[in-house]
Amino acid sequence: MPVAPPPLAADQARQRLKALADPLRLQVIEALAGGERCVCELTSELGLAQSKLSFHLKVLKEAGLLVDRQEGRWVYYQLQPEALEGLRGWLADLAAGCTAPASLCC
Repeated sequence: MPVAPPPLAADQARQRLKALADPLRLQVIEALAGGERCVCELTSELGLAQSKLSFHLKVLKEAGLLVDRQEGRWVYYQLQPEALEGLRGWLADLAAGCTAPASLCC
């Protein structure tokens, strides 16, 4: 039975949302939705210079959204499912409480 990830702190959620807010980084996330990819594949598919792609991959990795591994001279990236689930849970908690009526004013 899978164990639920720990609750996401608000600062972690902000960092992840900020990382996802950039259109190029969102394209990277979408490209990785199908599984692990080599940097060379991402560079070609997204039409980005390697230096620009590396910057965006670094931001996504620092936000905890990606993991990487090196094999020879190539680096492979994949989405971190637990990070996405944590963000989903944080958003679900917000959604669950957003319809509560206001308390009466004095």
